[in-house]
Order: sequence, then C-alpha cells, then structure tokens
Amino acid sequence: MSVGFSTFASMFRQNYEVYPRHVLCVLGSGLDFDVVEKVVAEVGGPGFSVDLEHFQQAHDPRMPRSFDASLANVSFTESDWGAVETHDSVVYVLSPPMRQNNAFDLHRRVMVGHGDGVFEEVWDRTFDVSRRMLAVTAALLRSGATAAKGESSGLAHGRERWLTLADRAAEARDREMLAVILFHAWVKRPLLDGSLLKSCGMHLLGAPDVQIDIGSPAGKPLPATLVGEVVDLIDEVALYLLTERRAREMSDGEGYRSTPDGPRWIMERHPCLGYEEDSFFFNPYGYWRFTPDEPSTSTPAEP
Repeated sequence: MSVGFSTFASMFRQNYEVYPRHVLCVLGSGLDFDVVEKVVAEVGGPGFSVDLEHFQQAHDPRMPRSFDASLANVSFTESDWGAVETHDSVVYVLSPPMRQNNAFDLHRRVMVGHGDGVFEEVWDRTFDVSRRMLAVTAALLRSGATAAKGESSGLAHGRERWLTLADRAAEARDREMLAVILFHAWVKRPLLDGSLLKSCGMHLLGAPDVQIDIGSPAGKPLPATLVGEVVDLIDEVALYLLTERRAREMSDGEGYRSTPDGPRWIMERHPCLGYEEDSFFFNPYGYWRFTPDEPSTSTPAEP
C-alpha cells in the first residue's frame, strides 16, 4: 500500500474525557449471579464487574431480534439460535473504563499530559482489557452461559466462534497477531450510514473507526461484490491503523492506495457524530473517512 503525504494539518481534536469500555450481554438458562460474578472476577481481574441492577432471571423477548441485528448469522448455528430463543437469564458484564492513548493525535506534542511516549503503555493496556474481556466471554460460555454479544459494538458470535477467538488470543505471541484476533472479536462491519459503509468498535482497541464513501444514495440495494470489496478495504485500513507505526502520522488530505495501480482514496479525519458521548458505541478517536479521488483533484501520491 502507499500513503501520500499532505501539507494539511488535521482539524480533529480528541476528547480525552471519554473512557471507552466493554459491555457484554450474556444469556443462559438458570444463570447464577454469584457464579457469574466469581468467573468474571477470577478471569477478568481488577476493574471487571457484573451489573446487579440489570440482572434478569426471565426471558427477554427482545433478544432474538437484538442478536439478529448483531451479525450473529455469520457464525451462529441452530444450537446458538436455540440458546437465544430459550434463555431465561440475562446478565451484563462491564470492563474497566479504558484511558485513551494519543497515538493518532497529531497535536500530541503540544498537549500537556498527553505527550510523546505516553501512548505505548496506555495502548497496550487497552489491548489487554479487550483480551481479558474475550477470555471472560469464553469462561462464561464454558461455565453455563449459552450466548454472548458485545454491546459496545453491537457484535455477536456463535459459541464456537467466541471460544476459538479467545483461545487464539491466549496463544498470541506478538502484538500484531493479537491485534488481528481482537479486531475480529470486537469490531463490527460493515454498517451502512447514508453513502458510507463503516466499522464500529475500533474504540475498544484504541483507534479510529473507518468509513468508506461509496457514493450510493441511501435506500438503494448494494451489490454483494461491492460490499465485499469495501469490507476488505475496511479490514485492511483498520489493521494498518492497529499495527503500523506510519498510521500514527496520517493527516487530512493524504492519498491512500492498497496497491500501486489501485484506486486512490483521499483520507479525512472526522469526529464521531453518529453517537452521543455517553453511548457505548461512541468513538472518541473519531473516524478516518476514505473518499474516492476525483480525476479533477487528483495529485500523484508520493512513493
């Protein structure tokens, strides 16, 4: 891939007062609050908690529809759907709030309290919390829970998919491998928002989400091939953000190509305006929006 440099400085300002956190919805039959709390404390560790106020020992008729909207079909089996349909207990698990890193803040050098050298340790803690929440999810599923959904990105997986991701995360030996696993565990994509296809959940990994401007009016069906290509681009950019040091220096107006002869995109940093700051979906790191470069405004990208 190639990224062309720009003279434009980003106007985006990161709000460090917002602390992202995981909220996990867990279903089961006859779930015992004390057992859930013990598993969460032992596997999650300090800062992880179970929401007693919203613990529900009854069937919630909203859950089938909620899981269906959370891309559950991608990995759900008949057994998984049966678990959602027949559950009689609902519990919510919360991670500790995660302090923001400043890896993607181009103004970090002049910010008191957020200077260079801060972000590595903070960002690693974000990865660790997300890894531990994945471990908590697997432990609960192995202790009697039957289904789980990440409420902070609206993403659900089938039981076997959760267990596989958690096992792979536990075995990951480097940051890049862990980044890929956590991305697939917690980041939902694609979501359609007008002419944009976007991701949701990168705030749980300490990075901006990705928006791709496809230029199609809202309401028109999108070709499956187009959706697939856009998802591939979202994945490529998101993993670039999570693993490449160069991604920390990108700024508004730069060009981006996946391959030297591929289509050129113009990158713009945008705040997260689709959700309120108190929403678990809210991303304080904002979005990188990719818009196709028009021939009339195209300038060669530097190699």
